[in-house]
Amino acid sequence: MTDSPQGLIHVYTGDGKGKTTAALGLALRAAGHGWKTYIGQFMKGQDYGELKAAKLLGDLITIEQFGKPTFVHVDQATPEDIRMARAGLSAARQAVHSGQYQIVVLDEINVALYFKLLTVQDVLQVIEEKPEEVELVLTGRRVPEEILARADYITEMKEGKHPYQQGILARKGIEY
Repeated sequence: MTDSPQGLIHVYTGDGKGKTTAALGLALRAAGHGWKTYIGQFMKGQDYGELKAAKLLGDLITIEQFGKPTFVHVDQATPEDIRMARAGLSAARQAVHSGQYQIVVLDEINVALYFKLLTVQDVLQVIEEKPEEVELVLTGRRVPEEILARADYITEMKEGKHPYQQGILARKGIEY
C-alpha cells in the first residue's frame, strides 16, 4: 500500500445508477485521509444533496456546477450550454494544475462530450497535461473510446432494474 495518490485515471460509465455516487464515495474516502477533491459537475445546475453534504466537510470537497437548473436534451443544446461546459472545463483544468487537490472529478463530462458541448480533444488535453500526482475521475454515459483507452480504471454501471420503470420519480436523498 502507498499513502499518496499516484495520479491514475478512472472512468465511471454505463446506463445504470451510481456513476456520480461512486465518484462522491471516492471523494469521501479521500477526505477521510485529509485529501482534497474538486468536483466539476457538467450539465448540472440542480440542487442536489451532495452540494449540501460537501459543505459539511469544509474545504475537503469542493463542488462547482456548470449547467442550468433544467435538463439539456441531445440535439437541443444552446450556446449557453456550450459556454457553461467550456467554463467548467476551464475551472477543472485550473483545479488539476492548482496543487490544491489530490483528486479532480469531471462529473457527467462524457455526456457533455456526447452532446457536443465540448470536444474529445479538449478533454484528452486535460488528461495529457495533468500532473502525475493528481487522480482524475470522468463520469457519464457514452464515454468515447479515446478516453477509455487512456483510463486505468473503467467501471460500468449496468441497470438491472430501476423504480423509474414503474413510474417512481427521482426521490430526494436517493437520486438527488
